Amino acid sequence: MSGNEPVADQSEAILSKLWERNYDPLTVEIISRLPLRPDARCLDVGAGAGSMSYWLAERVPDGSVLALDVDTSLLDESRARGLTVRQEDVEQSEFAPGTFDLILVRGVLSALREPDDLITRAVRWLAPGGWLVAEDFYFLPAEDAVTPVGRAVIDAYLRAFRAHGADMRFARRLPARLAQAGLTAVDLHLRPLGPGQGEYENELMRRRLELQGQPLVDNGWVSAEEIAEFVAGLDRPEARDVTTFLFSVWGQRTGS
Repeated sequence: MSGNEPVADQSEAILSKLWERNYDPLTVEIISRLPLRPDARCLDVGAGAGSMSYWLAERVPDGSVLALDVDTSLLDESRARGLTVRQEDVEQSEFAPGTFDLILVRGVLSALREPDDLITRAVRWLAPGGWLVAEDFYFLPAEDAVTPVGRAVIDAYLRAFRAHGADMRFARRLPARLAQAGLTAVDLHLRPLGPGQGEYENELMRRRLELQGQPLVDNGWVSAEEIAEFVAGLDRPEARDVTTFLFSVWGQRTGS
């Protein structure tokens, strides 16, 4: 990162790296257990800064990886053999049936207007025997947070998500949705998230609030003092909480 990058771009790059450090290990573990051939064709929806796209390219050295995102500024197509980067809104994407052997959709579905439509299309894009891996976040009610400042900050975050049209409860429906879409061997993993749920989790929340908390204050949803108190308490056992579940769900397309 050069010193000439805009502050917003630097902030996005910092948060992307922290996001990957926090969430990549579980995604890698799940996909590593799937029987992917070396020549598998992969689609990474919402590729972000590209960590999973780069890893997949190594995992399928004779295959291909298409990294898809509305913002590809943090992606580098030259970093991996077999990698293609495409700037595109997945809600407008279409691929021929059977195009991919693995589709990864991470942190995307809850932000879409029609998440069920993407699941239906993604299943159609899978080749027989192919896998869909979907990961997303389910937020618990803000009023159940363990501290008053936690209730204020989580409520502000949920307001911001809702203002952008996100459904932070969709992830709970993922296991059923994948089965209803025709996938088999559907399984899931739940990871608790929130204050005190790990060093990397705390660091991601801390930096996110430092770099992106001001709009929450500007909208009158939370005060700067409440954000500062929440951040200061992240490592305190008395403030440990589960505010969110990460749903990791995967299933296989069978048939011809």
